[in-house]
Amino acid sequence: MNTGSAFRRLMVATACTLAVLPASAQFKVVLPDGKVVYTDRPPADSTSRVTNVGPSKTAPSAPRAASTTGAAPTLAAGLPTELRSIVQRYPVTLYTSSDCVPCDNARRLLQQRGVPYAERRVMNEDDALALERLSGARTLPALSIGPQPLRGFAEADWTNFLDAAGYPRESRLPKDWKAAAATPLAERVSAPAAPAEPPPPTARAPLPEPVTPPQGGLRF
Repeated sequence: MNTGSAFRRLMVATACTLAVLPASAQFKVVLPDGKVVYTDRPPADSTSRVTNVGPSKTAPSAPRAASTTGAAPTLAAGLPTELRSIVQRYPVTLYTSSDCVPCDNARRLLQQRGVPYAERRVMNEDDALALERLSGARTLPALSIGPQPLRGFAEADWTNFLDAAGYPRESRLPKDWKAAAATPLAERVSAPAAPAEPPPPTARAPLPEPVTPPQGGLRF
């Protein structure tokens, strides 16, 4: 079976049922089941953990998703030929957050199956906006397999999509392969450096006192 055709059919057959959260989200909410969502108002349910993640004062006004150019070649480096060709066609990116149990479960699934992946971390409102642009929602964890976004961890669905993309069921990664550390999803812009203070004026030797010639003219 052509894995590309099967993958495309599975993409069309799968319906996305998760709602898009407000674009003005100010709070990160960890639900009792561990799912992380972003919303514009804290929930009344006291069993959820709420963190204020309002817009960053130092972030750009229009945050952009971190560039993924070159991600597939980087992931494919040093992999067996079979895995390398799959990664180049359908690179996998995992979107996570801290204090997110489903994110840990999602990461474990990829690691146990031996799927090479890049991890992007959603840490504030700018990251959440970038995630919404990429996946159409702010639900975490999220996964992209090539152009296909998957929102919310559902092991059966993720497994089906990984199968359709051609990833092996058992790990074929080199023993020394390790996933790179997670990086923020939105690009960070450093605050402009303060202008350098002008150097202090260079000390100058005092001018000599003028010599008054003696009365009556010069004498030798």
